[in-house]
Amino acid sequence: MSIQQIKMPHLGESVTEASVVQWLVQPGDTVKRYDPLVEVVSDKVTTEVPSDFDGVVKELLIELDVDVPIGTPFMTLEVEGAGESAPEEAPLVEEKVENVTTKEPTAAPVNIPVASKATGENAGRYSPAVMRLAQEKNIDLAQVVGTGKGGRITRKDIINFDPAQQASSVVTPAEPVETPKAPTPAVHPEQKVAPITATMNDTVVPADGVRKAIAKKMVQSVTEIPHAWLMVEADVTNIVTLRNKLKDNFKQTEGMSLSFFPFFAKAVVQAIKKNPKINTSWDNGNIVYHKDINLSIAVTTDEHLYVPVIPQADNYSLAGLAKEINRLASDVRQGTLKGADMQGGTFTLNNTGTLGSVQSMGIINHPQAAILQVESINKRLVPTKDGGFKVADMVNLCLSIDHRILDGQQAGQFLRDVKENLARFSNDSDIY
Repeated sequence: MSIQQIKMPHLGESVTEASVVQWLVQPGDTVKRYDPLVEVVSDKVTTEVPSDFDGVVKELLIELDVDVPIGTPFMTLEVEGAGESAPEEAPLVEEKVENVTTKEPTAAPVNIPVASKATGENAGRYSPAVMRLAQEKNIDLAQVVGTGKGGRITRKDIINFDPAQQASSVVTPAEPVETPKAPTPAVHPEQKVAPITATMNDTVVPADGVRKAIAKKMVQSVTEIPHAWLMVEADVTNIVTLRNKLKDNFKQTEGMSLSFFPFFAKAVVQAIKKNPKINTSWDNGNIVYHKDINLSIAVTTDEHLYVPVIPQADNYSLAGLAKEINRLASDVRQGTLKGADMQGGTFTLNNTGTLGSVQSMGIINHPQAAILQVESINKRLVPTKDGGFKVADMVNLCLSIDHRILDGQQAGQFLRDVKENLARFSNDSDIY
């Protein structure tokens, strides 16, 4: 018999971390090759990891809902083999100050001092998740006792750490021991928020892995990106007329409904080609101009929000975009969306109008530079150029921008081009 380690698999080109959200087997269970072992989540996509062996589950090596680097062993199996061998030591991923996933620098120094209490071969070497969490909580990692393998500090250690320990445990050697030391300025114990206490009338439901991934992404976005926001209104009477004219034939020909959303997607892609600065990301003081226009589209379920991607969206006709939007939305709602479909987006389009919204500020999909909210189409009485009034189908377009990259002038120009593109849809030939 031999012991085999099961490692966190590669889940996508840009995915560097993932977490186990559910164990599908327990120690002592017998598994066959291809049997599912765990559910893992990364970038809001849940994936079952199958076994590569026939064997018996021996040990679960990591905790649930803890981000670990790709390639980290999470389970051992006892399998048929020539002699039993101990599992190899889990490879330690060398951490860099730069966060590989987001390409944004962390505030941690390259050489982090190790306190005497943090002992073990892995002491002083921290995962990106631990470093980010410590920075958010203003915790000096040198004061945290690592309970992980080899003294490694885990996210649980950071979550359970009491900042009062940090303020009182460090004593400058030159000071007399009996002299109290002032609290570290970065720590404000008096500002600690009391934990929420559930009453007997409350229901406490642990957040699932996808919801935790969404929360992590949203916190990262609003923390790192200085948001600015603006809105314009557009007359889309021509689109309403054209869509109503073509929708029955489109349904018969293509086997799917023609919604308004592909019109907006096409107009946005055309506007991005004229305004390439919209299709960028911030990278440690540099602006990265993305060659491909990879359009992220927001798709909701009853519980979650997913943002699948249409790569090179400028290569599609309006009908082609409609088909891709329908395919991705169907995959999301059927639970068959692949991790690769969530990668590489450069600009996000959100159809908030389906919920009846008329005005909203979207949170930018990090590390992109902007997100556009398309609100509901409503009939309004609007003035005409000759001084009269008409009834028109109007829509609000709400744009959130990364103010490090974009100013009001560039954002306004982009929205003006989107409006002009929307006004051009008038013929059947515009669909194909």
